[in-house]
Amino acid sequence: MDHLIFTAYSGMNGSMVRQRVIASNMANAQTIGFRAETLTATPVTLKVGPNGAPALEARAMTDGEVHGANMAEGSLTQTGNPLDVALSGDAMLSVQGEDGTEAYTRRGDLSVSAGGVLQNGEGRPVIGSSGPISVPPGSKVTLSADGSVNVAQIENPGAPPQVIDRIKLASTNGSKIAKGLDGLFRVIGGGSLPANEDAKLQVGALEQSNVSPSDVLIQMVEAQRLFDIRTKLVSTAKDIDEQGQSLMRLPAG
Repeated sequence: MDHLIFTAYSGMNGSMVRQRVIASNMANAQTIGFRAETLTATPVTLKVGPNGAPALEARAMTDGEVHGANMAEGSLTQTGNPLDVALSGDAMLSVQGEDGTEAYTRRGDLSVSAGGVLQNGEGRPVIGSSGPISVPPGSKVTLSADGSVNVAQIENPGAPPQVIDRIKLASTNGSKIAKGLDGLFRVIGGGSLPANEDAKLQVGALEQSNVSPSDVLIQMVEAQRLFDIRTKLVSTAKDIDEQGQSLMRLPAG
């Protein structure tokens, strides 16, 4: 009887993980550049074989975990903001994570912080040719399609803008990356992605989340129904076990 209970229990645990992934995707349906998380469910078979005898498959449980993200491009929205950028293809924006490592994102709602650091909407400093990009105070910042950061002094409007750095647009082609709990992508095993010199930015536009709210709602209903079915299996196993105990208590005829 424990076969059924363990199988149903592991399935319930997998359903809970799936619900958390669905909830995260739903919460970020309007987050700029968000990539929907994906879940992989793997069957885990326990084999029992005493004293070296051939093993029997005693239980087949489920192990569910977040495995990467849906990398399909989201829709583009024209904003007209000179610091909003959208990327195409497999290019990603290089930013600095909280731990100081280089990480990658598609979120391109950029701005200049009070300290003069170019950052995205999550407050992640944007990385250039030699680290986070800083701009002189009191300057007007514009961006070019190749990622160049142009600065013009407000007090001297007649002077042409000067290129002070270039945003590192990284290529994921041929590299394995994983999405962390902070929503940023990093190279599996450490390291950094190479720069894609041919990548282009679309200035004045933002890429929206690739989460489809209608699809997520359907997934949520399916996950809840599956959880209910597995809950009923545990209840059924309990009833069968109690009936078996009742039979064992019958007096010998």
